[in-house]
Amino acid sequence: MDSLIVSKLASNLGFRGMCLMFKIFKGKDKTLKILKEANIQSGDVILDYGCGPGNYSLPAAQIVGDNGKVFAADMHPLSSQFVLKNAKKAKVSNIETILTSCKTGLNENSIDVILLFDVFHYFKEVKPILTELDRVLKSDGNLVVEIHHMDENKAINSITATTKFIVQEKKEHLIILKKKSL
Repeated sequence: MDSLIVSKLASNLGFRGMCLMFKIFKGKDKTLKILKEANIQSGDVILDYGCGPGNYSLPAAQIVGDNGKVFAADMHPLSSQFVLKNAKKAKVSNIETILTSCKTGLNENSIDVILLFDVFHYFKEVKPILTELDRVLKSDGNLVVEIHHMDENKAINSITATTKFIVQEKKEHLIILKKKSL
């Protein structure tokens, strides 16, 4: 893992604690409300970047249905285990996990919606990650960001200053960005 990109890899205990906190503070209703704001549609191909235990990946996979797909990407090895175990339990088969701290290995222009939820504050260097997200996002796709643990304007400025993304819309919980038209 590239230590220049992500500030630190959480311990297994820390990761499990984070999973518990998600269950307590972000119940299913709030998760579904946030995904509705993200404008995910049936048949979409989603990248949940920094997916953690998959709290958004699994419901997103149900929304996109059998004709869609969700790539659940995270740097923590336990993430894949949690996502795949919960997907099997929920009988969801359209999820694929990716272990990464930057590069996804996905094809260029292959993603309809990228979820970047509550992970931006972990990035030491945003440019390599945002460059990768720009590379895989379709020209008409959305980068959907949920920002916690840092100043929202600072995060947005960091995104728009280092990439070709512009803010399209601010919603109650999310910021939706598009690629600049050339």
